Amino acid sequence: MEKVETPEIIKELGLTKEDILRDYKIGWESREASILGRREVLTGKAKFGIFGDGKEVAQLALSHFFQPGDIRAGYYRDQTIIFAKEMGTIEQFFAQLYADPSIERDPFSAGRQMNAHFATHFLDEKGNWKKLTDKPQTAADLSPTASQMAKMLGLAQASKLYRNLDNLPEDAELFSNNGNEIIFGTIGDASTSEGIFWETMNAAAVLQVPLLMSVWDDGYGISVPKKYQTAKQSISQALYGMKTESPDDTGIYIFRVKGWDYEALLKTYKEAAELVRKNHKPALVHVEEVTQPQGHSTSGSHERYKSKERLQWEKDYDGLKKMREWILQNNIATEEELNEIEQQAKKTVREAKNNAWKKYIGDIKNELNKTVAIYKELLPKTSQKTELQKVIKNLLSLREPTRKDICESITYVQILTKDLPQTELQKLKQWKNEYAEINKDRWDSHLYSESQYSYKNVKPVPAIYTDNDEYIPGYQVLNRYFDNLFKTNPKVLAFGEDVGKLGDVNQAFAGLQAKYSEWRIFDTGIREATIVGQAIGLALRGFRPIAEIQYLDYLLYALQIMSDDVATMLYRTKGRQKLPLIIRTRGHRLEGIWHSGSPMGGIINLLRGMLVLVPRNMVQAVGLYNAVLKTDEPALMIEVLNGYRLRERVPQNLFEYTVPLGVPEVIREGTDITLVTYGPLVRIASEAAEILQKHLNISVEIIDVQTLLPFDVQGIIAESLEKTNRLVVLDEDVPGGATGYILQQVLEEQGGYYLLDSPPTTIPAKPHRPAYATDGDYFSKPNKEQIIETIYNIMHEVDPRKYPEIF
Repeated sequence: MEKVETPEIIKELGLTKEDILRDYKIGWESREASILGRREVLTGKAKFGIFGDGKEVAQLALSHFFQPGDIRAGYYRDQTIIFAKEMGTIEQFFAQLYADPSIERDPFSAGRQMNAHFATHFLDEKGNWKKLTDKPQTAADLSPTASQMAKMLGLAQASKLYRNLDNLPEDAELFSNNGNEIIFGTIGDASTSEGIFWETMNAAAVLQVPLLMSVWDDGYGISVPKKYQTAKQSISQALYGMKTESPDDTGIYIFRVKGWDYEALLKTYKEAAELVRKNHKPALVHVEEVTQPQGHSTSGSHERYKSKERLQWEKDYDGLKKMREWILQNNIATEEELNEIEQQAKKTVREAKNNAWKKYIGDIKNELNKTVAIYKELLPKTSQKTELQKVIKNLLSLREPTRKDICESITYVQILTKDLPQTELQKLKQWKNEYAEINKDRWDSHLYSESQYSYKNVKPVPAIYTDNDEYIPGYQVLNRYFDNLFKTNPKVLAFGEDVGKLGDVNQAFAGLQAKYSEWRIFDTGIREATIVGQAIGLALRGFRPIAEIQYLDYLLYALQIMSDDVATMLYRTKGRQKLPLIIRTRGHRLEGIWHSGSPMGGIINLLRGMLVLVPRNMVQAVGLYNAVLKTDEPALMIEVLNGYRLRERVPQNLFEYTVPLGVPEVIREGTDITLVTYGPLVRIASEAAEILQKHLNISVEIIDVQTLLPFDVQGIIAESLEKTNRLVVLDEDVPGGATGYILQQVLEEQGGYYLLDSPPTTIPAKPHRPAYATDGDYFSKPNKEQIIETIYNIMHEVDPRKYPEIF
């Protein structure tokens, strides 16, 4: 073998021949996983596939600088990083491709996410935090383009806090080694067109956090070339105004490197990682000229939109091909050695694929055989022998049965055997119920916490009042509470627009930044999506963030991240990652289109998986804060916007009392009709009820739901309907919004329909946005007079389409 000088970067890193060939082996195993994965989809064994072929070499280089405790927040083409850092195996990769619901076989998502969506276990099986600094970690992936960006900011900010906070939480060693962790972010070049990418990079530059961002640039966004995607056809050039080369300057280190150049990639990632880790400054590595040998995904062929010249270039500049050439040029290995590695990779991946499939389909066949055995017992007893034999034959003939096939057959067999005595059908019914519970755990569990920290386990602590209680404005109630919270709980952080120096626009944090430091209570830019992203990342690393969105109307900027990431985190990891955070905002009644919104129907339907808290005043809000902080659930707190100046009675145990979550409060007892509402409308409803009682002799029972998610888990509203037999739902959302949800919960879930003597009625806001000023509010939102007339009509069975004489 000809003597060749060892490349300088290889010497600097101390890499051996074995290290380089291990990279080559992992690269080829990853490529074979992509090739066989695509084949499994095309043959029908898997539903959909998206793979990281073409990105292998860049990810191998990056992996050399990914240390224990570092966290990846990436997207669905990062399988090579996962394999290289042993955060997942090839067999687990295929188990996820097949949607195996076993958390042991698909530890990333237990079959709940499509392939290549990775997650390490931040929690043990009981929901307790594991030590995250012993191994490389990955935050749970999600599909919506660029949505991974938001959480990166908070993950990286946590490192900065762990390096700079004076009073660290007792369990800080579980989450950080003095803040030395890097967050490795990844994204495809086309997704950098999304606003959340720019929002995150700007915020990372402002905050100066240790985020190392890699952009895999293969020149296309599915079929659309980057000349239609990015200014100057280069994300690194488009970001040039943020570039910095000085540790004293805010900004971003920016690097450009070819995705097929193994040696240059090692040099680039070495320099970038050292700068980011040491200086706590963000960096962007623009990895250009990566390829995509199999196209975007299994849903189409790239031959349809790439020229013959482009396709040939991709073959010539395939990263693994160029790495092979580099290894041979530097006499690191022979052709024979590389051939052996490539052949062994094919064998390794094929065995892993076969093992994953055998285990997955084996479980289903066992369940099918158990079902068929019960059917065979019924054969001699039923008059429908021929049809039942067909069912059995069809099931046994399936080469690749699904659990859907089994469940469909059970229902049909129950129809066929409906005339048999119930004693003969007991075994089938028992198996059907047992199978339903098994499948419920597989696909319906962990929408909310199932650990000891579940909201269901928070014990209510009633407020204690005396004759000597203070009456102070609502904002002072919150200020007093937050002061004590920050004094007693070092995990708690608060941030958002105007939260720091000003103490928020309603003064709930007034004076607290000076008392508890800018590291714990701080301002942010006007960027709602990444404010939530900060909360996500900080919560994943052991903090209890309270992230403020200034007004409920502005929540729409952040709703996608809250819906796709926050609300699904526990579910899509089957309880192996959690987000104990609070998004705090204020809304409902004020003035005008942009500060009076109550988009509650959208919120409660998009945020299943979060707690949605709707206190009527600030003392009640404190009780809800106390309760949520005892859970490990993510929560949205919506305070009443026009309630901060109203005086409230302060309980003696303000810091200890808890409002039960999911349990409404009957705030006015009545016998004639049940009125269900929440938030600011409780006060208006109470005024209306007083008039109805005094002047019209109508007794109204008012129920404050307190939390929309969860909703009345004890069936208190149904208990009220047993007494009143009439229901009206009052809400500020558009018609059919939150009122529609409440009706579904009461009438369907609680069986309230069967308790009614009159049609249920809703009193929502108008379908348009609320108009400005006093009259705009009065004619846009439900008012006292409207409540009085509606309830009178119900009680007198007046057709609401006709105008009642009394009014």
